[in-house]
Amino acid sequence: MTAVPPIFPAAPVRVEGLGLVLRQWTEDDLDAMVAVFDNPQADRFTPIVSPFDRQAAADRLTRSRADQAAGRRICLAITEDDGVPMGEVLIFRDEARATGAEIGYGIGPRFRGRGLASRSVRLMIAFGYDTIGVDRLVLRIDEHNEASHAVARATGFAPDGEKPVLETVKGREKRLGTWVHRRN
Repeated sequence: MTAVPPIFPAAPVRVEGLGLVLRQWTEDDLDAMVAVFDNPQADRFTPIVSPFDRQAAADRLTRSRADQAAGRRICLAITEDDGVPMGEVLIFRDEARATGAEIGYGIGPRFRGRGLASRSVRLMIAFGYDTIGVDRLVLRIDEHNEASHAVARATGFAPDGEKPVLETVKGREKRLGTWVHRRN
């Protein structure tokens, strides 16, 4: 059986479950997006521009819509009731494996410690396998990001056993470990 590349839907995506609603970002969410991404942890552990202001939010919204239309990635606001976004979860093509995808996420400082990251990742695992059709999912995590290591373990990911990859992000060197999830 030959594996086929995943299909990322260009149409709006909405994923519900585990007490969450993952939905598309809108123009009405720009201030909430700033609250999620304009903080030291987002600056330290993500490639997102810092400081992250309203213009950066508008640019990110435009870019995420274009990427989804082109079938490259899907960025979803994390909400509990389709209201104010508390974070973001995204899924995008895995550069290292044509039939896989990578998941990323960020939770706003006010909303951390509520299990939002783990629940969002669980929903994206199911979405990746059942809707997009990937055969493997990965998380790439900074070796110093203990909170993300805990999320990876809690959601069934395991380190791939390879040495962390050294990357330069925003002028800083980072060691990123790859955590892998395979469909059972």
